[in-house]
Amino acid sequence: MPDLELVRRWRPPGALDVAVVLGVHQRGAHDPAYRRAPDGSVWRASHTPDGPGTVAVTADAGEVVGRAWGAGAAWLLDRLPAMLGADDDPASLPLDSPAVARLAARAGGLRIGRTDRVWEALVPAVMEQKVVSAEAYRGWRHLLRRYGEPAPGPCDLRVPPPRARWREITEADWHRSGLEPVRMRIIRNAAAVDVETKAGVLTALRGIGPWTAAHARSRALGDADAVPYGDYHVPSIVGQTLIGEPVDDAGMAELLAPYAGHRYRVIRMCELYGVRPPRRGPRRPVRDYREF
Repeated sequence: MPDLELVRRWRPPGALDVAVVLGVHQRGAHDPAYRRAPDGSVWRASHTPDGPGTVAVTADAGEVVGRAWGAGAAWLLDRLPAMLGADDDPASLPLDSPAVARLAARAGGLRIGRTDRVWEALVPAVMEQKVVSAEAYRGWRHLLRRYGEPAPGPCDLRVPPPRARWREITEADWHRSGLEPVRMRIIRNAAAVDVETKAGVLTALRGIGPWTAAHARSRALGDADAVPYGDYHVPSIVGQTLIGEPVDDAGMAELLAPYAGHRYRVIRMCELYGVRPPRRGPRRPVRDYREF
């Protein structure tokens, strides 16, 4: 029997770029839980408190149309506005810097949304710690295809496993994913904690620092002030965009201080519309722990 389709229409309070807002949830071009269709709709699979669900989001003449399937369909549609940034307040961003004012003029459709699924944001963030993105994306794909169930609805996606399921992943499958063992241990340890109710103390968990917590909080909780200190690229991009030269974490902290409450928003605008510093060295290698 086909999954029942539920539909919700919502009119956002201002300009909204669905692809930009939801794009932070995509983990690589072949993410099994995310897809952008040829018609411009964005599809996401999620394991909600009510069970697996799939949502497809399309912009339509000033409105947003959400279609959803599965046990989690109603939950996903109920939170559709929040996922698209309805609770965000971009208008309160100070525009006293010409560089930030220029970014804001280009970022009219950017809002910081929230999924309210902390675990689904935390796991891939742990995978991306201190590695090149391709390495983390490869592991994410492997484990979702192996342990994620088929997503409901007319799509070919996989639902990220619920928290308890991650503790059941065998060491052999972790090895086949190509991820280093420390990622396995961090995720297994975190799976013993109900992070949905303890998102404010993520850094108290072993192996989870400010970088990982910031990436989880910005996606799951819509935290527009979450700063991923320790990132390999972000300080350089922020510095190059705002003052014309790369900076380190301390320099980035100083540049972002006037935008307290919006520091992640400024980072996101720099990533999307800013200036990237010229490459000065070879790319970091993609390691493969399956060969070890």
